[in-house]
Amino acid sequence: MVNLGNLLVIERCPHCNIDQPNMAILSGPFESRDYEDGRPRFWKIYRCVRCGGAVLACSGKDGGVVREQYPASTDVDENIPEPARDYLRQALNSLHAPAGSVMLCASAVDAMLKSKGYTKGSLFSRIDQAKDDHLITEEMALWAHEIRLDANDPRHADEEEPLPSEEDAQKCVEFTLALAQFMFVLPARVERGRGKKNGGEELDNAVEP
Repeated sequence: MVNLGNLLVIERCPHCNIDQPNMAILSGPFESRDYEDGRPRFWKIYRCVRCGGAVLACSGKDGGVVREQYPASTDVDENIPEPARDYLRQALNSLHAPAGSVMLCASAVDAMLKSKGYTKGSLFSRIDQAKDDHLITEEMALWAHEIRLDANDPRHADEEEPLPSEEDAQKCVEFTLALAQFMFVLPARVERGRGKKNGGEELDNAVEP
C-alpha cells in the first residue's frame, strides 16, 4: 500500500517511467470536501526529482492510504498479444534511454501487425496496408508517419539526423499504446460487453414460459 506521506513510494514515475522514482513532496496537504461538506479528501503534490513531473495524490486522511493518483502509472493491457506486450512494457520502462525505447516501440508495432497477418514489406508499408484494409484509421496511419519509429533502423537512418530525444520516445510510446488500444484492447472490451448482453438475453429467454 502507498501512503500519503512526505515521499510518494510508487514503482514508476508516470511521466518518465523511471524505476523506483524519488517522488518528493512539493505542496500540501490541503483538504477538499464534496458539496454536502462530506467525504473529506487530503491531497499532496509530489515532484519526480529526475524529470520534474508532478503527481497529485489523495487519501481519506493525511498519511493514509493513497486512493487516487493523477496521472496514474501506465499499465500494459493483458489483451495485447505477446511479444508485442513485452516490447511495449520494455519501451515504457526505458523512456530514460530514448533510442532504445523508440526501437522497442517499433518492435511492438511490428509484432502487432504480424499478429494480424501483415508480415511483408517495411513497417510503414504494412501500416499503410492496414489503413487501406480499414484495420486502423487513416489518422492513425498519418500519426505513425509523424513520429520516429524508424529512427533506429539502420536501413532508414539519416547520418545527419540526431538521436531520438525523450520527447520523441514519449510520442512513440503514446502512438504504440493508442494503436494497441485500437487494435486489441477496445475490441476485447466490446466482445466482453456483447457477451454479457447476450448472456443476459439468453437467461431471460430461458425463464420465459
